[in-house]
Amino acid sequence: MPIHPTAIIDPGARVASSCSVGPYSFVGAGVELGENCRLISHVVIHGPARIGANNSFFPFCAIGLEPQDTSFRCEETAIAIGDGNVIREGVTLSRGTSKGGGTTLIGNHTFIMAYSHVGHDSVIGDHAMLVNGATLAGHVTVEEWAVVGALCPVHQFVRIGAHAYIGGGTTITQDVLPFALVSAARNNRTYGMNKVGLERRGFSRERIRKIHHAYHVLLSSKLNTSQALEKLRGEGDPGEDVELLLRFIESSQRGVIK
Repeated sequence: MPIHPTAIIDPGARVASSCSVGPYSFVGAGVELGENCRLISHVVIHGPARIGANNSFFPFCAIGLEPQDTSFRCEETAIAIGDGNVIREGVTLSRGTSKGGGTTLIGNHTFIMAYSHVGHDSVIGDHAMLVNGATLAGHVTVEEWAVVGALCPVHQFVRIGAHAYIGGGTTITQDVLPFALVSAARNNRTYGMNKVGLERRGFSRERIRKIHHAYHVLLSSKLNTSQALEKLRGEGDPGEDVELLLRFIESSQRGVIK
């Protein structure tokens, strides 16, 4: 294992022999690093932390430190990170809290750009992206393939739906619909469907058509949310994408951005 002489690895850490640990990095007790992880330099990882394979950690990121929660009393909580993630410079990923389930979860193949923050007990789905300076408070869920734009603060307990795209500088205080485009430039409103993102991910024209129809009923008709849901439910089989959208709205605790 290539370990720089200035790096410190606690004897209680488990680091795969294929990993590289760069200058002035620290790997604490209770950290498990899978195969082919790269700690480029000045990386700090505290445990308990379970980290999969092929992850890259860039300088000055801080992983698994105590949550920024005034009620935290040094309970043993954890962070779990999947495979193939890119964690850029200055990123902070906090451990969970006992009242929030105990574990912060990062999926596979996420891209977390410089100076982003993921608060305690948050869940980040596969292929999600946090652009520079995105800031997630505790208990936030970002579903698969969602993009949180630069300098976006996201309120506690908010959910960001799958394949959603949030424009830079948008303050998010309610749930963001799956497949949505949301932007501060549009008065923090959902202004359409993320058609370009869906096309890039191989969605067929028929799938996109069904999602577009659901968005038209939800956002452009004169129906309120309950009426729109009733209308879409009454149209027969909406398809799995629209069904995901409807279930997301029906299970929302904070309300959705329309």
